[in-house]
Parts: sequence; structure tokens; C-alpha cells
Amino acid sequence: MGTDAGLAERERTADEINARARAVGLLCDAGVPFVVGGAYAYATYTGIYRDTKDLDLFPRKADALRALQVLEKDGWRTERTDEVWLYKAFKGDYFVDFIFSSGNGVAVVDDEWFEHANRATVFGHSCLVAPAEEMIWSKAFVAERERYDGADVNHLILKAGQRMDWGRLMRRFDRYWEVLLSHVMMFRFSYPSERDVIPDWVMAELMRRTMDSILEGRWDARLCRGNLVSKVNYHVDIHHWGFGDGRAWDENERQQGGERVAGPELENSVGGSR
Repeated sequence: MGTDAGLAERERTADEINARARAVGLLCDAGVPFVVGGAYAYATYTGIYRDTKDLDLFPRKADALRALQVLEKDGWRTERTDEVWLYKAFKGDYFVDFIFSSGNGVAVVDDEWFEHANRATVFGHSCLVAPAEEMIWSKAFVAERERYDGADVNHLILKAGQRMDWGRLMRRFDRYWEVLLSHVMMFRFSYPSERDVIPDWVMAELMRRTMDSILEGRWDARLCRGNLVSKVNYHVDIHHWGFGDGRAWDENERQQGGERVAGPELENSVGGSR
């Protein structure tokens, strides 16, 4: 990992890079809409490059199926890995991930990923790159033992925060505002000289909600929502300690259009967006 662009491909063979380039080219030629995410998008915003074992493309779910069909015609092996968030396409040992949601089903790829995307050249093709706001929304829920994306979130805030639409980011997190709070607090800890990157109105609103939650007190339902950020680390809590399955509860609430804690219209929060 570093600021040398060559780090993104130094450990990859020419065949693997060519496979990624071919996938992008085929999808562009077929008119399949997607935004580039993962390490390539991260480098676009932060200038940080790192070796990556795959290419992450973010289509809407319906377009993910189209993408598989396009690559199948070119001889790729495809699989619908997880209907919640992931399909894959393989060219021998090399593969492309088609990610249409976060793994917990919260950060679904929708029209706004495309409306607010930036544009960059990826493998010689002019491509849309996932917005920094949506990258943070998706990465914020990754907190496994073997992978924690908190540093990525910090670097995105550091390098793109001055230009971000914080009103949209707050709206994205909505009922998960505490997850965003945990990340902005870690940012303030990590970069005490850069605290003003996060607008004061964002911190004030998150602090207000925190005080409201203190006044609200404990919930009656004994839930563990930890499995929204880690599939593994909260298994004991749910299967041995008697906590309710917070992810299943949350999925049901989203399907029903419910909201555990109602908040104000976020786009009109005090101070507006920067």
C-alpha cells in the first residue's frame, strides 16, 4: 500500500490485468451500467494504491444479471454467489465481483450511485466511479475480525470530505446513524488537526441524537444488531446468549417500512450540507 500507482498491479500478471480490462470493455460495449468501486475507486479519491485480487464493479441488481450474461457469452464462468449482494464472473483463475448491495443488504446500489458518480479512466475506458458518500455508506458496515474498513472510511473523509454532500450521507445512514457516529469519532481521534473537515452541523445533529437515545433509555427488545456489521463475531450472542437476531429484525423493519427511532428530515438539518 502506498502512493505509487504501480502498487495496484505490481503483484498481478499481465493475463489478470488483461482479463479485468476485457471485462470492463465488454460491459461498456454492451451498455451495461455500472460504477467502479473497490481499490480502483478508493485510489481515485485518496491517492492510495494497493494490490487487489479482484475488480469490484457496482451495478444495480438487475444489471448485475445482464453483466453475467455478457461475460458468459465471452466464455466466462459465472455464479450468483449471494442474492443479497454479490455475483461473480471468472476467467480461469481471475474474477470480477458484481456488488449490488452491502453484505447486510443495507447499502443497495440505486440510481443515486450513478447520479453522483465521478468519472475516471479505468483500463483505458472512461468509467463512472462510485461516489465517496456511497463508498463510505457501504464500507462503514465492514467490521469483521479479518477485515475492518474503518481506515478506508477515514481516508475517504480526509481526502474527499470537504467536497462531500454530508446531507446525503446523513440520509443514507438514517436509522444507522450510530454507525456513522462511530466512524466520525474515530476520524476526529485519528486526525485532531482535521476535525473541521466534518461540518459542525453533522456533529451537532449526531450528538443530539445521542442525547435523545440516552433519554430514551434501554429498548424492551433484547436485540443484538452487531451482526449487521459482522456475520461472525456476534454468533455467540444470538445463538448462545439469548439475544434476538438484529439483522433479521432490521430486514423485517425495512421490508415493512418501519423506523425504530424517527428523526427529522435530514436534508434540512441544522446548517444544511456543506
